[in-house]
Amino acid sequence: MYDIARYEEARTVDEAVALLAANPNARIIAGGTDVLIRIREGHQPSAELVGIRHIEELSKIELLSDGTLSIGAAATFSRVSKHSLITHLVPALGEAVETVGGPQIRRVATIGGNVCNGATSADSASTLFAFDAVLQIQGPEGVRLVPIREFYRGPGKVHLSQTEVLTAILISPENYNGFGGHYIKYAMRKAMDIATLGCSVNCKVGAGNIVEKARLAFGVAAPTPIRCPGAEALVEGKPFNAALADEFGKAAAAEINPRTSWRASREFRLHLAEELSKQALVQAFIKAGGKVQ
Repeated sequence: MYDIARYEEARTVDEAVALLAANPNARIIAGGTDVLIRIREGHQPSAELVGIRHIEELSKIELLSDGTLSIGAAATFSRVSKHSLITHLVPALGEAVETVGGPQIRRVATIGGNVCNGATSADSASTLFAFDAVLQIQGPEGVRLVPIREFYRGPGKVHLSQTEVLTAILISPENYNGFGGHYIKYAMRKAMDIATLGCSVNCKVGAGNIVEKARLAFGVAAPTPIRCPGAEALVEGKPFNAALADEFGKAAAAEINPRTSWRASREFRLHLAEELSKQALVQAFIKAGGKVQ
């Protein structure tokens, strides 16, 4: 059923990198919820795998000395959604990952795997875009930091070499302090389904009930997760009202380029983008302490 030719379990990140470097055919496996499906469907014949699930540091969620929130790449969705640092500092991320699959999947699937599979439908990705997350990656040459917005190369493709391991997802305090966030996943079913469109909004409220900062990101609105800087700039510095939310939605729809698929037409996704971005902005504004008349 699973065509696995070789499996080695790494106990440290350095060991994982060394195993990958020693075997050009080796691939990382953590939770396996994506990798094992590919193997079962014959897309990865005679798979050679390096397991990283038992590397303790990759499951840690902690606050660094400068206030940066560090989320280990092998932290499961269940761990992410329930961790006190997540619920206190970036609750929108916890809410987003709670929409992934069902409870069984969330107990084994990892946030790093969700990012590294390169899928535009990944439920964590759009919210991490809205938080301006930075990815910490380790390879034979050492550690490098990559803004998540620069990580995606195309559908299912990311800037991660065969010898590298994503070790942590970093969110700096300036990207979460004072922000309220909201994620909306539209899917044909309420659970156990891939997003037809995912929309994440983070915002900060300024004096006079203005939208001081706004971040808007989508999944399944383009070949990769994307931000919408035009829509963000449109509302920043302006007092919040219903008309502003309407303008935000229209600007969001004008800024994306979704495709037609068997799940939904381009036109329907554009409609969703306008409506979901408005709703998410309202909820994010309220969560940030703003007043909606």
